[in-house]
Amino acid sequence: MKNILLLATGGTIASVEGNEGLVPGLSVEELLQYLQEPSNGLKIDGKILMNQDSTNLQPEDWATIAEAVYKYYDDYDGFVITHGTDTLAYTSSALSYMLQGLDKPVVLTGSQVPISFQKTDARKNVSDALRFACEPVGGVFIVFDGRVILGTRAVKMRTKSYDAFESINHPYVAYVNKDEVKYQWKPAPAASSLLLNTKLCTDVFLMKLYPGMKPEIFDYLKGLYKGIIIESFGNGGLPFEGRNLLPKIQELTESGMAVVITTQCLEEGEDLLLYEVGRKVAQYNVILSGDMNTEAMVAKLMWALGQGDSLDLVKEIIETPVAGDLSVHSDQGE
Repeated sequence: MKNILLLATGGTIASVEGNEGLVPGLSVEELLQYLQEPSNGLKIDGKILMNQDSTNLQPEDWATIAEAVYKYYDDYDGFVITHGTDTLAYTSSALSYMLQGLDKPVVLTGSQVPISFQKTDARKNVSDALRFACEPVGGVFIVFDGRVILGTRAVKMRTKSYDAFESINHPYVAYVNKDEVKYQWKPAPAASSLLLNTKLCTDVFLMKLYPGMKPEIFDYLKGLYKGIIIESFGNGGLPFEGRNLLPKIQELTESGMAVVITTQCLEEGEDLLLYEVGRKVAQYNVILSGDMNTEAMVAKLMWALGQGDSLDLVKEIIETPVAGDLSVHSDQGE
């Protein structure tokens, strides 16, 4: 018999009709009562950590979830976290950094339709998540629509469809079909014992570049944030003709601010050394994102800045693969 702990945080899956639309309101016990079939061979305990729309979740809530897993880690064989879909990928990424050395599955799931509705994806998602939480693997995963995604590689692609999430720049871990789990990619065993580290610095800004952006915008950000992620075009270059952004990037890096360059393209990642517009940026002490997705980068930069103010340290942390978040960058031999 497997012992599984279900941690509830709210989200659509636990929502009911309120005066101003759907709002999380179900208890853990009510969530479990909606499962279509009893889970054979499982002993499921439930605890509610919060009952929030995931839009309202803050980075401090990531720490609360991580601390709960750590607190009960020795008492259970696996963990299922029910969560709203809107920021699910941010939370799964953050937990991947805060809980390193996992040798048990920590599985996040949710739904596009509340579990109390007659037609819903919630019952399947919870059942699949409970099934995968019994597997002899370690790490943070998202289970959704029968697919298992590594926690640092998930992106929400659709607002209403049941197949809301995709695995970006990484194979699906597995597919779940009732009691059957078919692996596509097997996680490596944990190389060390479980370590909890919830230190965060939330002074991070995410900027999406567009043609015509004024360089002066960086002056407003300089004193307000310690790190900035720039979603640039294509392989990651920045304009140096017309509205030249490069002098401002130089100012930021020389002041010690962490500047991460990524791409607006979902797949294949950045490569600053391919074009002139990229190489001119790479001459400064910027941080390369490789093929990490933005959700993972936001969580990782907050976590990296939480470990110390040294730009060299933050750069090393970001550019080093953690929990499968980053493939070998093209200029490193791939």
